Amino acid sequence: MDAPTTTSSAGSDGSGGNSGDWGWFTPSRKPADDRRPPDQQSEERAPSRPVNPIRPVGTEADRRAPAEPAPAPGPGAGDRRTDRRPDDRRPDDPGPAGHRPAAPAPVPGPAARGREEHQRPDEVAPAPQDVRPGPDSPFAVPETASPDAILLRRTMAEVEPISDKVTSYFYALLFVQHPELRPLFPAAMDAQRDRLFKAILTAARLIDDLDILTEFLSRLGRGHRKYGTQPEHYPAVGECLIGALTRYAVTTWSDEAEAAWVRAYTQISQIMIDSAAEDELIAPAWWQAEVVGHELRTHDIAVITVRPDQPYPFLAGQYTSLETPWWPRVWRHYSFAAAPRSDGLLSFHVKAVPAGWVSSALVHRARPGDVIRLGPPAGSMTVDHASDNGLLCLGGGTGIAPIKALVEDVADHGRNRPVEVFYGARNDHDLYDIDTMLRLAQKHPWLAVRPVVSDGPTNGLSGRLPDAVRQYGPWNAFDAYLSGPPGMIRSGVDALMGIGIPSHRIRHDSIEELAAAAE
Repeated sequence: MDAPTTTSSAGSDGSGGNSGDWGWFTPSRKPADDRRPPDQQSEERAPSRPVNPIRPVGTEADRRAPAEPAPAPGPGAGDRRTDRRPDDRRPDDPGPAGHRPAAPAPVPGPAARGREEHQRPDEVAPAPQDVRPGPDSPFAVPETASPDAILLRRTMAEVEPISDKVTSYFYALLFVQHPELRPLFPAAMDAQRDRLFKAILTAARLIDDLDILTEFLSRLGRGHRKYGTQPEHYPAVGECLIGALTRYAVTTWSDEAEAAWVRAYTQISQIMIDSAAEDELIAPAWWQAEVVGHELRTHDIAVITVRPDQPYPFLAGQYTSLETPWWPRVWRHYSFAAAPRSDGLLSFHVKAVPAGWVSSALVHRARPGDVIRLGPPAGSMTVDHASDNGLLCLGGGTGIAPIKALVEDVADHGRNRPVEVFYGARNDHDLYDIDTMLRLAQKHPWLAVRPVVSDGPTNGLSGRLPDAVRQYGPWNAFDAYLSGPPGMIRSGVDALMGIGIPSHRIRHDSIEELAAAAE
């Protein structure tokens, strides 16, 4: 739901890619529908950057048992080395003259080989067990799951209870073995630490649903451009992912599981790289935007208006990621508080939260003249202007910002569709934008605005926002839009489905993105 789907895939030959210009970990094909002259296309196309396929960092036994001293060569030792076939060479064996051969296929399987070469007979690891996630597990295996999906989900079910340890080990491997990647991440990793690893696990869980997987990863691929991510960075992440899983998935890991993860990560990487390469032809990695307005509505809420340095295309109801000069490489998500304007200005409603680095800086430190960065727009909480359905909008706190943008969007299209807005807050004071919403209702007879206050006296409705919605209706001919804190979104969706609105007519931003925005 968070981004429009783009069509990218890993190598059309079904082998996971090849060594040509559009091979492994390079854009697999030219962006579609490119009607520019050939000479212009060749100048602007993102250059291919061939890189090595991922290699696991050592083997399972390397990380579980100390290496034994190499025995002195005895009679026939040279013969044994000579007899080993070239394709039996271990990944860390440089070969003749220090040359590391390219992997013949993108699916290495060194786990069993590692046990044979490095473990003593009394240290043989137990055979992998057939661990199946329970029916209530987020990694429960559907009946139609592919063999790879079964292996992936079993691994994820095993490491999920110790995800903190796995994530810490993953980043330790990444930064120790690839220190050149450390500058791509924020100085403090407390908020960032889980996101990359969780995104990989989420993608692996979706491996059998290509449409949703492509939508999810295409958005990530485009969004990762703002971090400076390049195709050659993906193998390093893959190596360390395999290393972390090998260390902690002690009962489910095997050659087959490792091969499945390599295949899955190859597909994940290729989709992200393809989408980034296509996006590079039409959009910058980020936009510079000057703060031109800063209005403090309450002691902790500010309306911030910025002017991008170049046109910024977006739709009402979408959001963007934002970086301030005070916290480099720390990005947070904020919804646009207005529909696209003819003057190109963008507005955001920001609430400073305790220990919120970006939100506190924007509310209490930003001033006109400061320059921030904007990532690409994202989100699908947009109006379907081909439909005649009304709009039922629930906005809690600063979640009223994208709701206001949706109202303006309906007004701009002149359809006069009924729009019902329920604006929730803890008290009347927190209804910081109620005057704006009431003015819009006075201007447009098709718009109704109802404030809902959960604590204290009020001139509006009292109680929880979902409960207030139940008092009105029916909502059979309405599409629902929700924006606000994650808890409000969850309870709101349950309430709306409970009164008969089907899930495909309920739109809201990703719960995980909303949680990230509150930092």
